[in-house]
Amino acid sequence: MDIDKYQNLAPNIFLFVDRRCFPDWEIIEQTIDFHDLTFVVEGKANYFVDGEKFTVEAGDMIYIPEGSVRVAHTFKESPMHSYAFNFYWKSPDNHVRLPFDTVTKNHITNEILGYIKQFTHVWMGKQPCYMMQARGLFQLIVHRLLSISYHQSSQTLPDSRINKVREYIIDHYSEDIDIGELAKQVHLHPVYLGKLFKKNTGRSYKEFLNIIRVNNAEMLLSTGGFTVSEVAERCGFKDISYFSNVFKGMKGYPPSSVAK
Repeated sequence: MDIDKYQNLAPNIFLFVDRRCFPDWEIIEQTIDFHDLTFVVEGKANYFVDGEKFTVEAGDMIYIPEGSVRVAHTFKESPMHSYAFNFYWKSPDNHVRLPFDTVTKNHITNEILGYIKQFTHVWMGKQPCYMMQARGLFQLIVHRLLSISYHQSSQTLPDSRINKVREYIIDHYSEDIDIGELAKQVHLHPVYLGKLFKKNTGRSYKEFLNIIRVNNAEMLLSTGGFTVSEVAERCGFKDISYFSNVFKGMKGYPPSSVAK
């Protein structure tokens, strides 16, 4: 798969829905002139795309490209909860289809869910330049999906040990984490793990950890209700000065400018 041909695509997201369906939810039949990328996290639904039926459930990703005929309804006994992105590719590329099946299983990783949650806060918060940030997060989601598809198609999967370390960091970023603890998770020597992590991700484990912490800190600050000190502590930073320096170095502005 040649994924480089997709790298210049620029999305224009015009609708995002945290869709918590009522039992009678449905999408009426329509030929869409946009792209629909939907992530199912709970429940079940039937989708009909160009006349073909697909039953989707938690963990499934749905991709319906521009020009398709779309119909859908949820299961009354198990209403669907999904995150739906409707978007155009900026002209003249709107006809370009992503290399995904209509329904794909096992693509919704913890990392992608984390990006979706960040997107939700950005989209709902509508802070200055939020569309730019939302577009960037959506491009990260598409990038990860393309990377997963590429590695699966080429059968050159990333090192599973590094994936496990990344997921552990994302799930435990607020805790004390050092390279020795991470090495125990995957039965490697800490020095070797550090080199392997850098080789696979392009970043040290500490850089990756700080990215996760700072992104989550910004999300908490933008929602309001927390001081900078409280957010720093919740995101794993014990030193408020160090947190502020890392945050500003990464974002270009201090955390105090985000706090409501």
